[in-house]
Amino acid sequence: MRRSDREITDAAQIAAFLEQEQIIRIAFYDHGEIYIVPVNYGVCCENGSCRFYFHGAAAGRKYTLSLLNPSVGFEIDGNYALLSAEDACGHSAAYQSVTGTGRVSIVTDEAERMAGLRCLMRQATGKEEWTFRAEAANKTAVFRLDAETLSCKAKQVKKFE
Repeated sequence: MRRSDREITDAAQIAAFLEQEQIIRIAFYDHGEIYIVPVNYGVCCENGSCRFYFHGAAAGRKYTLSLLNPSVGFEIDGNYALLSAEDACGHSAAYQSVTGTGRVSIVTDEAERMAGLRCLMRQATGKEEWTFRAEAANKTAVFRLDAETLSCKAKQVKKFE
C-alpha cells in the first residue's frame, strides 16, 4: 500500500467497518474481460479471516463464473465525506475502503445455506432470526466468498478543537 499512513490493520476495526456496510463489488474474470457486480452481503469475521455471503439466481453470468473461475477481487467502501477547500485542487475526501482477493463457491450444504442467508439478512436489517419460505430459498443460490487477501485504508475527517 503506497499510503501506509492510511492503512488500517486492526482486525476489530476492519470487521466493524465491514459489518456496517451493505454493498460489496465482486470482480470476476470472464475470458479476458473483467465483470464487476455489486451485491448486498453478510460478513462473518473470525480469527482474523472474513467470509462473505451473498445470493442470486441459480443461473446467469455470476453463477457460471463462480463455477468456472472462482478467483475474484472485491471492494467495499463507505464513510465518504467531501472535504472542501477554497480552490479545486484543495478538495479531498474522507473515506474508508477494503479491497481484497478470494475464492467464491456456491454453498450446497443446507445448514450453511440457511446460515448464509441469515447472515445476509442480519447485515441488511440488524435482525438475527429469520425463517425462509422453502419455495423461495430452494430457487436461490447462496454464494460464499472466502477472503484470501484483504487490505483496509481510510482517510479520516480531521477534527479541530
